[in-house]
Amino acid sequence: MLPTILQHLEHLVAFDTRNPPRAIGTDGIFDYLQTQLPGFAFDLRDHGAGAVSLLARRGTPTRLINVHLDTVPDSPNWTADPHVLRVTDDRAIGLGACDIKGAAAALLSVVGETDGDIGLLFSSDEEANDARCIDAFLKTPHGFEAVFVAEPTRCEAVLAHRGISASVVRFKGEAGHASGARARHASAVHAAMRWGAAALEHAASFDAQRFGGLTGLRFNIGRVEGGIKANVIAPECEVRFGFRPLPSMSIDQLHAEWRALADGERLHGYLETFRGPALPSGDIDEAERRRLAARDLADDLEIPVGQAVDFWTEASLFSAAGLTAMVMGPGDIAQAHTADEWVALEQLVTAAERYRRLMAC
Repeated sequence: MLPTILQHLEHLVAFDTRNPPRAIGTDGIFDYLQTQLPGFAFDLRDHGAGAVSLLARRGTPTRLINVHLDTVPDSPNWTADPHVLRVTDDRAIGLGACDIKGAAAALLSVVGETDGDIGLLFSSDEEANDARCIDAFLKTPHGFEAVFVAEPTRCEAVLAHRGISASVVRFKGEAGHASGARARHASAVHAAMRWGAAALEHAASFDAQRFGGLTGLRFNIGRVEGGIKANVIAPECEVRFGFRPLPSMSIDQLHAEWRALADGERLHGYLETFRGPALPSGDIDEAERRRLAARDLADDLEIPVGQAVDFWTEASLFSAAGLTAMVMGPGDIAQAHTADEWVALEQLVTAAERYRRLMAC
């Protein structure tokens, strides 16, 4: 089994699907996938800007496995060509090997060994915070009831993860000489700093909240830019921040609270730039109901249930659309997005065995 998986992984890693620049078309890696899936019906769609999806369907399935094929860009710290697979005694090294072409290779290795109904959805826009592929799929009458999103979880079923929201807030000031007494109150940078201190304190107020093994709210101010020089009152300042809520937390309510912390006189703009819901979706009761439904499915398939995770996945988009959703794929998130990215060989074999079970049931 492993030689076949590695043969597929070698081909998949060789395709340049870095995102950005997301220069991905409907040929290349998508041509390869279709040649390796005999007996499947295909729906290949170009959603623009390098976002391509391929739905491969055998029979009349109610279960779907989702795999994104785009990777992050490689860094100068790679010690060899990132698009040439290297295999050692215990690992396969290559760009996307862990996140998540290894999962695709495991899937391709077992499709011919089963004849059960199954759907496979391959996409190319996950790494861009631009979920065109999944959004378009969910708007179709697809007929699926459950989805397994193949992000690296060491082949355990992850039933819950945080949501994500990224925003930019802008402050305006009144430019002038910093020697004046009004500098403390007229500076856009000072307004931004006061907001940042209040926002951090507010984020800490959620520390005791819990869901499914996750605790508290993650909050980060990632970039602050503004002002001219030390003796000039800053006329403008921009803050980029993000937070990762627990399932059942309202992202809209949290935004209202962050915005209310800003000085209304100095606030010049507040814009959310990306949002992804938590897994599972819904209020506290609905989220728990969906988590238990996913646990029951994992138990039926004899897939061990792992801990909830802090990173975000597109499984939450499926959950928000009403599907029973979980995350399950080979590899460890610690190896994703790193130089000399790798996946353990035993993880590839375990993934293939669990995907075979999915396709056979």
